[in-house]
Amino acid sequence: MAGVVTISAAFGAGGSVIGPAVAERLGVPFVDRAIPYTVAAEIGCSIEEALDHDDRAEHGLGRILSSASRLPNITLGGGMDDYLSDRGFVPEEEFLIRTEKVIKQIAEHGGGVILGRASQLVLAGLPGALHVRLDGSRRRRLANVRESLDLSEREAERLLDDNDRARTAYVKHFYRADPADPALYDLVIDSTRLAAPACADIIVTAALAIL
Repeated sequence: MAGVVTISAAFGAGGSVIGPAVAERLGVPFVDRAIPYTVAAEIGCSIEEALDHDDRAEHGLGRILSSASRLPNITLGGGMDDYLSDRGFVPEEEFLIRTEKVIKQIAEHGGGVILGRASQLVLAGLPGALHVRLDGSRRRRLANVRESLDLSEREAERLLDDNDRARTAYVKHFYRADPADPALYDLVIDSTRLAAPACADIIVTAALAIL
């Protein structure tokens, strides 16, 4: 079994920077946007539709799940599924099944550093896999978003809140879990306090110690 590192990163916690650095150090692929592209190809839908069902979608399924996550015990079945079907969309469960399939294939064939898509849950219990959570205070994550995207404070807050809700709702809806739960991970890092290279060093050291 090749090396596998899953990274769950809160928005503004630097997952898209730290993940590739870890992959390069370990000599394995960094897998992020390749997942929805592969899912789209397998299903035969557009990449836009696949991205709408992605765990970081700020619209489409992401917005639906974000709204649903604020209500107790709500499920997106029945009428919602019928509505989506009437509009000609692929059922959300199909995207989930295909996404899990791609993640498992990555783990079985060559390994890699996988960012998001609840990969820590899809590959839970996989021997040799390291599951990492990157997070940090809201204030520091907002500062990172404002700096990296050159946004106003209000724009950054809206973007952070939308992404946080979408990512949390995806995991809660499909896996009945909280992505911020430290019990899901081998390693939790406040990546807003440590520089990205230092975070990558920690992850690589941990990965080499267990792979």
